Order: sequence, then structure tokens, then C-alpha cells
Amino acid sequence: MRMDSDDVADVEEIWKTFVPSASLLRIDPADFAFRWRSATLGDLAIVRYSLTAEVHSRVQPEDQLFACRLVAADGVLRTRRSIIDAGAPWATDSALVEAEWNGTAEVSALLFDRARAQELARRITGDELLSLRLTSVHPRSDLAARQWVRAFDYLLTSALSLDDAGDELIEAGLARHALTTILGCFPSTFSSAITRDGGGESAATVRRALTYIDENAHLPITVDEVAEAVHMSTRGLQYAFRRGIDMTPTEYLRRVRLDGAHRDLRNGGADESVTRIARRWGFANSSRFSALYRQTYGRSAKETLQEH
Repeated sequence: MRMDSDDVADVEEIWKTFVPSASLLRIDPADFAFRWRSATLGDLAIVRYSLTAEVHSRVQPEDQLFACRLVAADGVLRTRRSIIDAGAPWATDSALVEAEWNGTAEVSALLFDRARAQELARRITGDELLSLRLTSVHPRSDLAARQWVRAFDYLLTSALSLDDAGDELIEAGLARHALTTILGCFPSTFSSAITRDGGGESAATVRRALTYIDENAHLPITVDEVAEAVHMSTRGLQYAFRRGIDMTPTEYLRRVRLDGAHRDLRNGGADESVTRIARRWGFANSSRFSALYRQTYGRSAKETLQEH
């Protein structure tokens, strides 16, 4: 979704659509400008907007996991208990956060359905009783905050590049990336749950996982779903793969999908393209796909397609 507007009413209408708990307590229509960019991938919304005005707003989500960053020359962010550093990302799943600025602000936000986020977190940890909650609005470190900023830029660029038809493989990967970005940056019950998992798993379990990936790589499966299929937590599966075949489940899934793209390139017709085939197999960035393809097969994907 893309919008440029000078109508004050547009701001609250759009925010109410994406964040039902949001409210604008004060907004001065003088010298007003609004620019909105967003992408929705199932239960995930990725938003970036700029707003020029005098603003006082608040958000207190009930059914969402909400991570955000406000950049404004005179921006002030606070909860009932603390001040949030200007320019730093913050997150809430229930705490009230208020923001004020007078001028131009750029806001970046990840909005995740809370029930869906908890479902994915349970898959990753293997803890079916995990109650997912954020335990602080502040990032765990400056490094984590910088990683959040870089990850957000990647997520927004990738999501906006998808066409209206969508790419299920890519969307599933972006949704998982968004959740792990939030949970990696901010303290939560997820952190303690994931450290409880571990232990050696049998080679037979790894073989079942390999078979599952081989048979389903053309579908929008994630590593979490592979782990669930073999009755193991994601972390346990990663450990077992490293010990058993010296690679991660993600690396093996990427290898199988690259092989599938290679077959499609060799069998491609006149109406096929490298970008279309790459996306079909879950590679959102065609440049990265091309580099990986050349590294693996010693020639370009375009050359393979043109020869067959």
C-alpha cells in the first residue's frame, strides 16, 4: 500500500486499520504532509511512513506484537515508567507508549498478530506451553538495535518487491525473519524458553527431516515446520543437522530449492525468466540468487535458461 496525502483524516484512518489501539491525541494540520508505504504478508504488516506535523500519539496493543522506531529531530518517546531513547527501536505487546514531535518524523514498524507470533515461537522453541510476552520495551543492546534497523530495511524492500499474486515461499520466510528480528532484539519469554532446549537427536531423525525437505521444498515450508514434522524443536533440529551432516537445515533447504530452480532453468520455455523461476523457489533477491547459482554451478542462471 502506498499513499501520499495532505489530509489529516487519512493518518488516523490508516493507523486504525493497522493498529487498532493507536490514537492521535493532537495533530496540527498546518504544514501537514503524510507519506505511507506498507506491505501485508498474512498476519504480518511492515510499515514505513513519514509525517510532518505537530503530533502527540499513543499506542497500547492488545492482540499485536508491535515493534517500532521513530526518527525525529525533537521526538520524545515514553512509557509510564521510562523514556525511550530517540532513534532507538522499541517494542510492546501491552505497554502504553506515547510519542510526540513537531516537524518531520520517519516511523518504521513491524506489526505481528500476537497469536500467530506465539504459534511460531512455540515451533521454534519446541515449548508447546510457551506464553510469549515481551519483558521490556527497550532493545537488549546497541548491537541488537542496529541489527533491527538493518533487518527492517531488508524486510520492507523484499516485501514491497513482491507482486500482488504473492510468493508463498518468500512470504513465509519473511514472516519468520520478522518475528526472529523482534525476538532477537527485545527481551522476552522466548529467550529463556529457547535456552532450555538441547540434547542429541538420532541420525534417523535427521534422515526423516532430509526426506521431508526433499519432498516439500517446492512448498512454502519453513525450518520450523520441518522441525514440527519430525517432532523436534527448531533449535534441536539445527543442533542435530550440524552434528550429523555439518550444515544447518536452512542451508540444506536452500540447496534443495536451488537444485529445483536449476531443473526449471534447464527445462524452461520461451516464456520463462530467471527472476520468475528464482521467486518460484523462494529466492526473493534475483541478484543473490544469480550469485549463488554461479557459485554452485559454475555458470550463470541466464546461460542455463538460454541453452535449453
